[in-house]
Amino acid sequence: MSSKTGSLSINSENIFPIIKKWLYSDHDIFVRELVSNGCDAITKLKKLEVMGEYTFPENHKNKINVIVNPEQKTLKFIDTGIGMTADEVEEYITQIAFSGATDFLEKYKDKTNNDEIIGHFGLGFYSAFMVADEVHIDTLSYKDGASSVHWECDGGTEYTITDGNKTTVGTEITLFLNEESVEFANEYRVREVLEKYCSFMPVEIFLSKENAPQEYETIDESDLRDDDVVVEHIHEEAKTEEKENENGEKEIVEISPAKDRVKINKRPVSLSDTHPLWTKHPNECSEEDYKEFYRKVFMDYKEPLFWIHLNMDYPFNLKGILYFPKINTEYDSIEGTIKLYNNQVFIADNIKEVIPEFLMLLKGVIDCPDLPLNVSRSALQNDGFVKKISDYIAKKVADKLNGMCKTDRETYEKYWDDINPFIKFGCIKYEKFSDKIMGSVLFKNLEGKYLTLQDFIDENKKEEEKTEETKEENADNQTEETKEEDAQDEKKKTTLFYVTDEVQQSQYINLFKEQGLDAVILKHNIDSAFITHLESKNQDIRFQRIDADLDESMTDGSSEDLKETTDTLTEVFRKALNKDKLEVKVEKLKNESVSSMMILSEESRRMQEMMKMYGMYGMDPSMFGNNETLVLNANNKLVQYILENKDSEHVPMMCCQLYDLAVLSHKPLSSDEMTKFIARSNEIMMLLAK
Repeated sequence: MSSKTGSLSINSENIFPIIKKWLYSDHDIFVRELVSNGCDAITKLKKLEVMGEYTFPENHKNKINVIVNPEQKTLKFIDTGIGMTADEVEEYITQIAFSGATDFLEKYKDKTNNDEIIGHFGLGFYSAFMVADEVHIDTLSYKDGASSVHWECDGGTEYTITDGNKTTVGTEITLFLNEESVEFANEYRVREVLEKYCSFMPVEIFLSKENAPQEYETIDESDLRDDDVVVEHIHEEAKTEEKENENGEKEIVEISPAKDRVKINKRPVSLSDTHPLWTKHPNECSEEDYKEFYRKVFMDYKEPLFWIHLNMDYPFNLKGILYFPKINTEYDSIEGTIKLYNNQVFIADNIKEVIPEFLMLLKGVIDCPDLPLNVSRSALQNDGFVKKISDYIAKKVADKLNGMCKTDRETYEKYWDDINPFIKFGCIKYEKFSDKIMGSVLFKNLEGKYLTLQDFIDENKKEEEKTEETKEENADNQTEETKEEDAQDEKKKTTLFYVTDEVQQSQYINLFKEQGLDAVILKHNIDSAFITHLESKNQDIRFQRIDADLDESMTDGSSEDLKETTDTLTEVFRKALNKDKLEVKVEKLKNESVSSMMILSEESRRMQEMMKMYGMYGMDPSMFGNNETLVLNANNKLVQYILENKDSEHVPMMCCQLYDLAVLSHKPLSSDEMTKFIARSNEIMMLLAK
């Protein structure tokens, strides 16, 4: 067979149903598309007026009217824009994916800015057929001598164009809704959709119900505007009241002055804020403006902690506001909402390609006209440019936080407990952000003081140096073997201690404080992953929970003679508790009041947390490392009593009590364990009462 070339042919009868049914994921999106087209039409006409090619008539007002008619099951979109001639209707409407916006921009490319034009693909109009059996267009072009045009289509591939009867410049689109979509003939349903997609369109949008009774309002005559329709002038006489004066005499006092008021046709209220806060320069916005915008957009009664106003013109056009919300991380969901706009047209919530994942925890708006949207204007095309925008946003957030940390440290510390989950998540997910922000990551120590990572490392090194000095004092008595071990110790990583529950781990905290040691509080769910991240970035440090082991400074160091004691107590406790594999360690703690403690190695605990995270409850944690170790204080009188009276009838009960006390300082008891603990405590008190 010989080689042959040709052109692909697309049959409109096949593609039209696809456009109508599958181009858009949400069927209510047609409202946004038709309103956006109206905005574009008005924008074009305004540009022509600026260029001197058109003059608006007297008292002209740029607006879009959306009119519902439940009786007729129709929905109208009327704009005061550029309009179309019959030729333009055939060119822009009847040719699928031929954009009038694109054609306009090409024609006036030297005189206009394409950032202000919303639509570019020529497909938005056809979204109307997702909800309508039939669509009519009535339009009149701005051009001198233009005639009105009427176009209609029943959803097939055939259409009709005739002379129309529209007398004002602009376009009116009428949707005859199908039976599945009559909800869009309801005023409240359409209002809901308009508020969702069109709240910040650059043109005023008015919603009304056709043939609805006229509504009225009464205003002061001084507030009367030229465009108000006056129904009645009302004079309200002054209101008086009989009151008793200082002399006890009654007199008539005016409590409200006379007023001249006017009854007018109720003024229409635009559903669109044409100049949203993010379009303004930060210097124009007050603190109350930011808070009011936050309440309005996100319906959040709690005030945001602070915000970042994004305002960039080069190398791409991007504006927006990001809010750090105040949340209770124990109970509240930390999933935020970042609303994405394109020229004030709502695109979607939380498009991951534009917003770094860690910033999805925030609330805010991003408006970027340069976004490469797909043909449905509902999602992004795969484009490297989008990654640059994402990186820029992350950089701006890092710059803001670094600036606060350096110049307003007191305020930054006040916010830290609320914002640290966002920052830590960002550090874990984005290396560039981690490198940039790490110097502003804070840790709260046991005294409530905030430290940077480097501050915390330096403090721990000081403690290590003190320990080394103590060792050097006895260097003369060291064997070669001991000296070699100490040399290895010098190469050890700096250990940074942390606390996850100040109440649960209070016993360990007290021991630390007694020895002048410090730890930081890390109690958020994300902290476990964060410290792993820090360890991978800093090879010379390791994090260890305060109950993972005993620091050398807590003991008197004379444990050589405790092997026999350890063996004896291990046997006693294993028998009393019926735990054959119980690990027991005997130490001489400096604090004699501490009888027992429970420790779990950092490695074992992290593995257990990972197993819980991934639902690996059926697996034995011991296969990944040592289980909990019971530490008994040889200097404690109660432990000494058990050692000396191991055959006493009360010793098993005392062993169980000491074990549970150790567990309680480590983690909560199970319901069954707690029941036994309470019963045993009562029994012990009864013995004391005898």
